[in-house]
Amino acid sequence: SKTYSIATFYNQFRFSPKGKYHITICNGTTCHISGASNILFELIKELNITSGKTTSDGLFSLEAVPCLGTCALAPVIKINDKFYEKLNPEDIKGIIESYRNREEI
Repeated sequence: SKTYSIATFYNQFRFSPKGKYHITICNGTTCHISGASNILFELIKELNITSGKTTSDGLFSLEAVPCLGTCALAPVIKINDKFYEKLNPEDIKGIIESYRNREEI
């Protein structure tokens, strides 16, 4: 139980594998004020998963984090090592589709 309590406290530990495209969404103060909750809602709707989960095909995983350190670009998501900044909810579908299309090639 001690090991489990440590593993669940730190977000670096996972109980399931990340998706091929791991999406992190900043939920820091600036991103939150700039509409990160709307972005998160669109991600949940588009991927049909909640934060901390991976899609059944293993393609995407989603994680809300306290800060990505990119306040001037808020709201921000990061997919693997690529940042997407100053997002609107309408941007999410196109971004996700671009990654899905990569898999069809």
